[in-house]
Amino acid sequence: MNEKGSKPRGRNLTMRPLLLSIVIAVLLGCRGKDAETGGRSGDRSVAVQLNWYPEAEHGGVYQSAAGELYEAANLQVDIRPGGANTPIAGELQLGRAEFAIENADDVVLQRRRGVDVVAVAAVVQNSPRCILVQSSTGVTDLTGLKGMTLQLQPGRSFIDFLRQRGVLDGVKEVPYLGSVSSLVADPSVAIQGYLFSEPLMARQAGVEVNVLMVSDLGWNPYSSVLVTTGEMIRTRPDVVAQFVDATLSGWRAYLDDPKLGNQAILAANQHGITPEALDYGIEQLRSLALPADGGDGAVGQMSPERWETLVRQMDRLQPSEAGRVKAEDCFTLEFLGRPKEAS
Repeated sequence: MNEKGSKPRGRNLTMRPLLLSIVIAVLLGCRGKDAETGGRSGDRSVAVQLNWYPEAEHGGVYQSAAGELYEAANLQVDIRPGGANTPIAGELQLGRAEFAIENADDVVLQRRRGVDVVAVAAVVQNSPRCILVQSSTGVTDLTGLKGMTLQLQPGRSFIDFLRQRGVLDGVKEVPYLGSVSSLVADPSVAIQGYLFSEPLMARQAGVEVNVLMVSDLGWNPYSSVLVTTGEMIRTRPDVVAQFVDATLSGWRAYLDDPKLGNQAILAANQHGITPEALDYGIEQLRSLALPADGGDGAVGQMSPERWETLVRQMDRLQPSEAGRVKAEDCFTLEFLGRPKEAS
């Protein structure tokens, strides 16, 4: 810069508009990039998109944030609550989120649609998917639903599985309303649910329920799966490694003592979740995330055999899509080994 009172040289006057144009272009480019990534900047700043409102099934993410595990890994993490119609694939594909929480069958569906989503860890080893009926009906397994009205969320793969197995023969299918109220009011109504939420809601409303696990019929995709994109794995593997390591550390801490994570969930959830619901949720979650044949070391682990089984099942459900997705493209075990050093 020129000192005050000095006369600028002609060349500086000529260059000044060019320099100003360059500065404006750079600023606009940065602003555009920030808009694409939700205002985030820097290689250590990432967002994780949840697939539902904050609940126990996301406990490890909130435990990692509240326990400063992400901070210790030199990561700035933006946790984004989801909802009924959260476009998880779109958020990943457009780069507005680097990570997300999904179900394993959704990973297969998204890859069929051309989205380069890859699972990097699976926390819930056994699926929490269930069907609820009033205990007064006497229905104790999924083959006893004939003659009932069943509320289901359209487009879910487990519905096709139940239909293929004949479970829905003679069952009236209607849209799921996102509530237990119809089940509570009418014993002829059954609803879909997750083991760690809807059963408690029904009992709190004064109705005892039988919980019919879909996994008993062989449909058992991983749940609370941490996913990212192939591009992240190729271009920022150190960030992926640190995020996976910090998140799984948070999950192990949450499954051991969920107090810190539950406080963060209660602060983030704006849809009326209660401490009692979270306490119930974590008790159910432990048995699903830490099955009897596993242990603390099993948190987040995946097996090629489980993915291969899932892809085969989904190919049978939709023969026209068979062969479009290979099991090995849906996941990677690369980040489930020894933790890598923070950079």
